[in-house]
Amino acid sequence: MRKSLLFTVAAAAVTVTVLTAPLRAQLGTADKSDTPPVDGIVAVVGTTAILRSEVEERVAQARASGQKMPADSASQQAMIKTILDAIIDEELLVQKAKDQKIEVTDNDVNADVDKRMQTIRSRFTTEKEFRDELKKSGFGTIDEFRRWLADQSRRSQMQQKLFEKLRTDGKIAPASVSPAEVDEFFAKNSAQLQKLPATVTLRQIVISPKPSPKQDTAAVAKAESLYVEIQKGGDFEQIAKRESMDPSTKELGGDLGWRRRGDFVPEFDRVFFALRPGVVTPPVKTVFGYHLIKVDRVQPAEVKGRHILIRPAIDSADVQAAHAEALDVAKQWRAGVSFDTLRTKHHDPSEESSIPQPFPQAQLPAEYQTAIAGHKANDILDPFLIEDKARGTPKFFVVQITSIAAEHEPTVADWREKIRDQLAQEKAIRRYLDGLRKESYVSIRI
Repeated sequence: MRKSLLFTVAAAAVTVTVLTAPLRAQLGTADKSDTPPVDGIVAVVGTTAILRSEVEERVAQARASGQKMPADSASQQAMIKTILDAIIDEELLVQKAKDQKIEVTDNDVNADVDKRMQTIRSRFTTEKEFRDELKKSGFGTIDEFRRWLADQSRRSQMQQKLFEKLRTDGKIAPASVSPAEVDEFFAKNSAQLQKLPATVTLRQIVISPKPSPKQDTAAVAKAESLYVEIQKGGDFEQIAKRESMDPSTKELGGDLGWRRRGDFVPEFDRVFFALRPGVVTPPVKTVFGYHLIKVDRVQPAEVKGRHILIRPAIDSADVQAAHAEALDVAKQWRAGVSFDTLRTKHHDPSEESSIPQPFPQAQLPAEYQTAIAGHKANDILDPFLIEDKARGTPKFFVVQITSIAAEHEPTVADWREKIRDQLAQEKAIRRYLDGLRKESYVSIRI
């Protein structure tokens, strides 16, 4: 039986004791000797048997997560029934996914397993400790454990994809949820909720230094000379590695990977998705500088290509001018000039112009946190700078706080929408599962 490793994926490694004698009795498996009990069938779903050991694993999982085991037989029986029902539901969904020809690629499974293996392995100090825990959990080798994780991952992803398809096809519509149901759910679960962090919403105008006409002309000339070199037979990839000023793609020969419309700023987007494979553009200007663009391959809804970026040089005078512009933007904004007017004229479109949903203040860059401290909603902050690491120059941020909240105990108002959405989804899924049970063979044998 798989025990403790299964239950340490997202928690510290622990050794899990399996079923207590009373719980074994509820499953009809109370030990009568030192001989381990033979695994048995507790339910059949279609042509698939659900084994007693699967229920034992779930009970062990509950114990490992700190859940108190019931002492009386009626509560034990109810717990086992709940666990068995959940296993049956999962099997019904997997079988339905197979009927719907839903597949999960090996790449998706391997990526998930790699992540989970890394998380699990990080819980152990040494390789020996990890391997010892594997043996305690019933796994002879790491490969055996990995195969088990892969099977669990594939089944989980099949269920997720099935629900996505059902929602797309309109076969699972959210059910209605009353305010009373939301209040009841919150009352039952509020003790488990942690304090809500301090949050903020904001909108901003970001001013980037603009190159002088002289430096802009020099960048155009450089980009045009590279274009001529390529037209004469120069290798695009090698020239990108030699000359491109985009640090994220330079070493890759300008490779942008597979992209969809909307991934880039509009000027780049328009050209990139209109190009034929193999064609190289003359310099294309965006807020980042001048680009030479080449498309390698095209497939439905996606394009794979490369670019070479040449940025105009920025000097201290350009930075000072940007700072003066930011001070003027803050002054105009406070005087009543509309945000939209100022954004259209001054904002760097490569930056977000707002954070409309409450965002944890602690997760903001340090410069934001310092600027926000001590301010209230609707305040327009003095410009502050953040270094643009790609360019090696600063950008100036003029921010208005649209809402701000301190850390506080959760209330039903904080969670109402999320609870309503969750309950609506759960109801809809339960309704679908009940229908599956009616149309499928399910036999419970405990």
